Amino acid sequence: MEKLIQALAAELGRSETHVKNVIGLIDEGATIPFIARYRKELHGSMDDQLLRTLADRLQYLRNLAQRKEEVKNSIAGQDKLTEELAAAIDAAVTLAEVEDLYRPYKQKRRTRATMAKEKGLEPLALLYLSKDTPCPDPRAAAEAYIHPEKGVETVEDAIQGANDIIAEIISDDAEIRRQLKELYHKRAFLVSRAAEKEPEDSVYRLYYDFSAPLSKVQGHQVLAINRGEKEEILKAGVELDGDAARITVRRCTVPGVAAMDIVRAAADDAYDRLLQPSLEREMRAELTDAAAEGAIQNFAINLRPLLMQPPVKGKVTMGLDPGYRMGCKVAVIDGTGKVLDTTVVYPTHGERQKEEAINKLSQLIKKHGVVHLAIGNGTASRETEQMAVELIRRVGGGVSYMMVNEAGASVYSASKLAAEEFPDYDVNLRSAVSIARRLQDPLAELVKIDPQAIGVGQYQHDMPQARLSQTLDGVVEDCVNGVGVDLNTASAPLLTRVSGLNASTAKNIVKYREENGVFTSRKQVLKVPKLGPKAFEQCAGFLRVPESKSVLDNTGVHPESYGAAEKLLELCGFSLKDVRAGGMTELKARAEGLGLDKLAADCGVGVPTLSDIIKELTKPGRDPRDELPPPILRTDVLEMKDLKPGMELQGTVRNVIDFGAFVDIGVHQDGLVHISQICDRFIKHPSQVLSVGDVVTVWVLEVDEKKKRIGLTMKKP
Repeated sequence: MEKLIQALAAELGRSETHVKNVIGLIDEGATIPFIARYRKELHGSMDDQLLRTLADRLQYLRNLAQRKEEVKNSIAGQDKLTEELAAAIDAAVTLAEVEDLYRPYKQKRRTRATMAKEKGLEPLALLYLSKDTPCPDPRAAAEAYIHPEKGVETVEDAIQGANDIIAEIISDDAEIRRQLKELYHKRAFLVSRAAEKEPEDSVYRLYYDFSAPLSKVQGHQVLAINRGEKEEILKAGVELDGDAARITVRRCTVPGVAAMDIVRAAADDAYDRLLQPSLEREMRAELTDAAAEGAIQNFAINLRPLLMQPPVKGKVTMGLDPGYRMGCKVAVIDGTGKVLDTTVVYPTHGERQKEEAINKLSQLIKKHGVVHLAIGNGTASRETEQMAVELIRRVGGGVSYMMVNEAGASVYSASKLAAEEFPDYDVNLRSAVSIARRLQDPLAELVKIDPQAIGVGQYQHDMPQARLSQTLDGVVEDCVNGVGVDLNTASAPLLTRVSGLNASTAKNIVKYREENGVFTSRKQVLKVPKLGPKAFEQCAGFLRVPESKSVLDNTGVHPESYGAAEKLLELCGFSLKDVRAGGMTELKARAEGLGLDKLAADCGVGVPTLSDIIKELTKPGRDPRDELPPPILRTDVLEMKDLKPGMELQGTVRNVIDFGAFVDIGVHQDGLVHISQICDRFIKHPSQVLSVGDVVTVWVLEVDEKKKRIGLTMKKP
């Protein structure tokens, strides 16, 4: 355990005490959001992302330790475990190193070497490899192993069998594999070619004649090549100078052996027949794993700001789910997300139907006082957007619209969850409701959808799905708990993401609320079936109860710190009534004047917790998303033909990928800002500068209407 703590502390650059405390909390069942927010003194105020990294590495190192024991036990069971081998296994820092050390002792399928051993040729192979026993005439030594009944009829048969055994011994040698891997990492290339001699133009055209060093190849290139290979459009492989590789193998095996010529031939055979194919597979797997992990982290980076987009709260909103054949589905919801009206219009079926659609939607706008339109950005969205602009003019203004990313809306509308939420509505109308709610409160609506279906990544369907789900679920959990959840309005899917709760307890909360009315305090949650003290400890600080008599129940102050909060107010000359009245702008200054260290000691908490309490009391019930720039709401529409090079526009970042960012500029097609056009300084990845949801100023570089491509720059011309 101590070695594990030391390794993690060194890797993360944190104190061993803090790492040990976090491990203890995780082992006790504490969630990452709870540890990050309410146990800062124990871990030195690590953020949730660093804590998740620690938790991931902890799991990996524990798996590594378990695998080491399994390998040592297996080798010991064969009576082949030496002190040197055990020490080498203990010193290994990756699972790959452990597997390389275990390789010679693994039970193998039937190979040429095992067949040669069955013929009794292993002693001959070991004689040739020996550095202690001379073998002046290898052919003469081989004659003693001729056994026609075993299939060894000639000297050549014996030497070939010995060669096969030696080749396998060489290919299983961990040190040889280590040196070859170093050589591959330094000097090998990932190459791809078109599978056909005269390939048609496709999205893979950049890879029809591609070559890049393994040390420099980009993750998105690896994933594109993998997919192109899977679709049989590309052929790919790892290429290395074979002579350099063979010299490396010979240098490790030939000097000083009893039969140098035979061992040299076996070494070359070992590389060509066994090592090269095996290492190529390993290198491809390494590249894919690294690229997948990079893509997963990129997805997570994009997902966080998408979920944390500022909500457009409290306004009557009309959701439009565009379509051709099935028409445009419409849902009107009030400021709390309750459905007021639904209909279907057909603006793409002709001028008469378009006029009917505008008239019908105008009536709904006037009837319900619609302020915003949320338009899904899928099929027929361009025509729907144009109709919406005309609609806004007809009603005399006062209404604005926003294009909403509808990725996953159809998945949600056909789900069991949507059927439970809207049993009386058609599947298509459910998606219109979802689109409207995405504008009002993106986080509350998007938590109902599998994060992988939200569409802000690249090659997400090619990722290890378990790892992708784990990472994205962590992002969703951090966002939900970072904002906090209204206990009396939150849906079961939203409550499920709260620290300490699960699908069962979330449903029980909703059921209790329906049967007993609104919650009037946080402690009342303890009456919910199957929600015990441990779950309450984990979830309480993230639940908000605006209806409670205690204003602290509507803040991020944890119930365990209520006493500290009241003591703080008393020492600073305030009361809970002042908090409820909202006149707490002086609290921070007074606290700092008294000295945070002394105040923390008097209140019985640490300085980090005291600082959080002050922040919460200053703005009770605050939503951190309200501090972000508001989304762009439009009243007019641009078309691609309106764009001219040099035109300045405002847009919203929709997706950040390895080679740039896609920006919505109010045209049906998002424009691409290449990484080289983001800023004047060098950046390794666009996420260093941009996040999903950012509102940015861009200039048009080029427009290709035929291919529907728009090139943008963020560098002022």
